[in-house]
Amino acid sequence: MTSPFRNAILFVVLAAVWGSAFTAIKAGLDFFPPVLFAAFRYDLAGLLMLGYAVYATDRWRPRDRDEWLLVGIGGAFLIAAYHAFLFVGQQGTTSAAAAVIVSLSPILTTGFARGLLPDERLAVLGIIGLLVGFLGVVILSNPDPNNLLDTRTVSMFLIFLAAASFALGSVLTRRLDTGLPIETMEAWSMLLGALLMHGVSVALAESVADVEWTLEAMVALLYLVVVASAAGFLIYFDLLERLGPIEINLVSYAAPVAAAVTGLVFLGEVPTIHTWVGFLFILTGFLLIKRNAVRAELVRL
Repeated sequence: MTSPFRNAILFVVLAAVWGSAFTAIKAGLDFFPPVLFAAFRYDLAGLLMLGYAVYATDRWRPRDRDEWLLVGIGGAFLIAAYHAFLFVGQQGTTSAAAAVIVSLSPILTTGFARGLLPDERLAVLGIIGLLVGFLGVVILSNPDPNNLLDTRTVSMFLIFLAAASFALGSVLTRRLDTGLPIETMEAWSMLLGALLMHGVSVALAESVADVEWTLEAMVALLYLVVVASAAGFLIYFDLLERLGPIEINLVSYAAPVAAAVTGLVFLGEVPTIHTWVGFLFILTGFLLIKRNAVRAELVRL
């Protein structure tokens, strides 16, 4: 199989896997308390990723303060905060809508980078792209001016906080150039994030006794652990090395399509017109912000 064709197949597979993960989350929430569900996912996924790090790298654990700080940031923001907000938020909205809001992450990453990384600057079109992306979220959420605290709007705001947590964590990790293999960083971040989410789960009075251990519950959990987390991240690492960060970011904009299809097929969720219009605004914002990098990639291809 030629490399471009192989990359294209893996890109589609990754988009399908990560998009359908939103549907698996939504399905599993019928059987698990939300934060405990997220913690269970990364208990198991972290162990799988750590095993892979031991196999594939020569540094399976962090060694110094900066490397542990990198893991701490990843565990707190990329795993714990992101997934706690996401899993709680998905209780009140559809899989496709959640995936669309999360696709705002690359835009938010650019916004945080402008404030926290001195070499990152936004031109006028970049600022317009940020505003267009935010407008997309407003269109998608379609808030009722007379009831801004209804369940759906609050759920979408929580998912926005999830995307913001992931974006902030991405920028903060870029400030630490440690040389720690990404597989090792991901494994320990998953385990730390799972531990933090167990603490949050206890604080929210969630209990293992509240879990309904049905076949559907186990399928949803194992799909998230084995397919969306373990296999998904392995494909991601492979594509990141081959394609670079710009092209791999486009997965965020293919995933909502997979979330919409799987949500419709398995859960009977029908995306609204606001979902798709909001998605187009967010995609447009991304293209405005990353226009030079996207143009360079198109020329290279």
